[in-house]
Amino acid sequence: MSTYFIGDLHGCYDQFRYLLEKVNFNSFKDELWITGDLVGRGPSSYDVLKYVLSLNNVKLVLGNHDLNLILLYYGIQKKSIEKEISELLNNNNLEFIITKLKKIPLVQYDKKRKLIMSHAGIFPKWDLNEIIKFSTLSEKILSGKNFLKYLSYMNGDFPNFYFYKLNKYNIFRFSINSFTRMRYCYINGELDFSYKDKPPHFNKNIFPWFNINNKLDKNYSIFFGHWASLGNTTTPENIFPLDSGCCWNRYLTILRWEDKKIFKKKCNLNI
Repeated sequence: MSTYFIGDLHGCYDQFRYLLEKVNFNSFKDELWITGDLVGRGPSSYDVLKYVLSLNNVKLVLGNHDLNLILLYYGIQKKSIEKEISELLNNNNLEFIITKLKKIPLVQYDKKRKLIMSHAGIFPKWDLNEIIKFSTLSEKILSGKNFLKYLSYMNGDFPNFYFYKLNKYNIFRFSINSFTRMRYCYINGELDFSYKDKPPHFNKNIFPWFNINNKLDKNYSIFFGHWASLGNTTTPENIFPLDSGCCWNRYLTILRWEDKKIFKKKCNLNI
């Protein structure tokens, strides 16, 4: 058995299948962790969704583009500017897909092997119990009966700081932002959404979330996507950025955990 981690797929179905074949992935023996953003930007979002949701031994997390699809489906986001997503919204199987997506967590973890994954990263002011607590809370909301009430509160940059007196809607929004949109933080943990490029930042008071001391056990290895512009930015040795910009005609990347070997597929999407 091998454990594979792959970055944001963004509808890049052919490149995804190529890499799985290259590493001889066996869905009955091997385990596949995917950093989210299954859809959007690339040409084959439906094919990615259909295939991923059929796999055994796959660990998924929601990305911001996956959440955006859910908002579009329920009419909270009014329209998509992407042709492929607009076509996906008219797919006959979309109700089944949305039902599946709403049950996907924001965090996957393995305490025994000390592995943890979310789409954007791990909020540095939360310990493991808090990470699990707020991921579980969000998962229950999205898959629960009253989810529509919460979805209308999901968008927005604020609150961008966690404190215990936040109401349930703001805790939900902050959790979504931390796990699916976060890049830069102030030392005190306040999130900053003003800049998406790689560090260093012109504002010397904000830092990549992974460069701020966190409460998570240092023995944990953290896997994330979302930040394609990081490129070759150096991260701490236990931090593994996996979004290498396939949808921007760069690469799709898969990491085999047991020997830390990395495989890449060049992407030429003509989009």
